[in-house]
Amino acid sequence: MTGIAKYIVRFILLIFVQVFVLDRIHLHQMVTPYVYFLFIIWLPFKMPRMALMLVAFFVGLAMDSFRHHPGFHAAACVLIAYVKPFLANLLSPQQGKDFTYEEPSVKSFGTFTAYFTFITMLSLLHNAWLFLLEAWQFGNIWYFIVKTVLSTAISILLILITELIFTRKQKFKTNTV
Repeated sequence: MTGIAKYIVRFILLIFVQVFVLDRIHLHQMVTPYVYFLFIIWLPFKMPRMALMLVAFFVGLAMDSFRHHPGFHAAACVLIAYVKPFLANLLSPQQGKDFTYEEPSVKSFGTFTAYFTFITMLSLLHNAWLFLLEAWQFGNIWYFIVKTVLSTAISILLILITELIFTRKQKFKTNTV
């Protein structure tokens, strides 16, 4: 599968899994696993920031259309789309402009630790912002922190399992002719 068809299939698959499987899982009202934003994480490095944020908005809007919280997922997705390029530049190896990979992965970051940090930070940011918008208060700060940390841990576990199950072919690009 090439080009845009690959991204359409990913989008549909991740949204359906999130809506029809993972949204039905709530452990003591504390843990809500989210993996749909993996679509945003897997978007290409070279995608312009405005296009990335626009796609993220529509991904979040698609999730919001299945939920009773209009705009919450869209806001969280746009936030991680905005932060993603900064974080990728900070964590990816700076070996020069001779070669790059197309999408974020363990290969493109060089080490598992760097990629794990990347998905952890984006997942934590997504969940914290989403839960803050849902509660709209810090009334019970411990509940907010525990819910964010536990949901992020489960989301990361599911993202890593998804990475293992669905291996992606990474295109190695060079600037040489």
